[in-house]
Amino acid sequence: MSLDAAETARTRRELRANFELSGLTTAEVAADLVLDPGALERLLDLSGRTDPADVWCLRDYLEQAVLDQGRTPVPFSVLDEPGRMRARTWFLLRPAPHHRFTS
Repeated sequence: MSLDAAETARTRRELRANFELSGLTTAEVAADLVLDPGALERLLDLSGRTDPADVWCLRDYLEQAVLDQGRTPVPFSVLDEPGRMRARTWFLLRPAPHHRFTS
């Protein structure tokens, strides 16, 4: 599954928007996903060689983090449920970790 330029741009905006809504720092997200901050930035920008399974994991992680903050996530237009079903035929998708928010 590869995205065209318009899909990539939309997905990049949606990932960034949900990252902002999550209220988490780059360091927190990178630690939870066991990534270095540079790898996280590449995932958020969909730049370089990104593993699609990692993108789906980031998507799910951010969506849950936004929900955990009591906010409404920005919907994903490409990384949606029909897209997930197609992606499962090509990639081994894994469950995303959860960030442990403290009060």
